[in-house]
Amino acid sequence: MKFDYVLLALLAGRPRSGFDLGRWVETEGQFLRSRAHHSQIYRLLGRMTTDGWVTFEVDPREGRPDAKVYRLTPIGRDVLWEWVHSPYEPTSRFQDPDFLARFAFTAPLDRQAALRLVDTELDYRRAQIARNRDRDRTLRFEDPLPEMDQELAQEVFDELHAYGAAAVDTWVAWLEGMRRRLGQDRPPERDREGHSA
Repeated sequence: MKFDYVLLALLAGRPRSGFDLGRWVETEGQFLRSRAHHSQIYRLLGRMTTDGWVTFEVDPREGRPDAKVYRLTPIGRDVLWEWVHSPYEPTSRFQDPDFLARFAFTAPLDRQAALRLVDTELDYRRAQIARNRDRDRTLRFEDPLPEMDQELAQEVFDELHAYGAAAVDTWVAWLEGMRRRLGQDRPPERDREGHSA
């Protein structure tokens, strides 16, 4: 996932300064990205300005450095929209940050695109469970180190599998719940220009 898209999606909600974007990533956005240095955010905003995705106005601050407040341009809106509608390829690791970011920002922008995203993830996880849930997990040792406790190794791997299986089941249940919520009747959707669909 390119971090640019997260920044564009945040600016879709309201204009923000680079500082505001960094603060969001450190607090509300922790589940999407573990770390983003402020210098990285400012570098991306500079490139996105050069590329015409965002523009800024200087907000004078008394007693503090002036702030640049960024907002989306029509080009930035198109780039964001392309990301929202681009194909999603699940990874073997569930709860992948790419899925989480896409879902978090796609759902409020385009409910149908969010439903497709959830369906893709659900199909992949269900197939993954079917392939792996009941396979033989017996560890096989050949000339192990004398210190190797083979019985404990098997017990640890069995417990890790049980934990992982329960976590994936919880993830699938969450996806199914979100799918139901997204599928509920809502007011008519609006297109990119704000017209009823």
